[in-house]
Amino acid sequence: MVGIIIGLITGGIAGWIAGMIMHSEGGVLRNIILGIIGGVVGSILLGLIGISGSGFIGSIVVSVVGACVVIAVGRVLFK
Repeated sequence: MVGIIIGLITGGIAGWIAGMIMHSEGGVLRNIILGIIGGVVGSILLGLIGISGSGFIGSIVVSVVGACVVIAVGRVLFK
């Protein structure tokens, strides 16, 4: 249960930071979803080049990178 709560908090923070970087607006739920999806995408993309994040800060960084990629791809697909 604690892991889920930490995952949601990490996802929310990462989604919010990615939204600020990419100048994307959205609510808390959207930020959490973006952060969680961004964590998966970031882990895959950064894993391909041999980079991994560990700990809370590492998870945030990986999730932010992934969420920025998700936002950019979404803009291209739905423009």
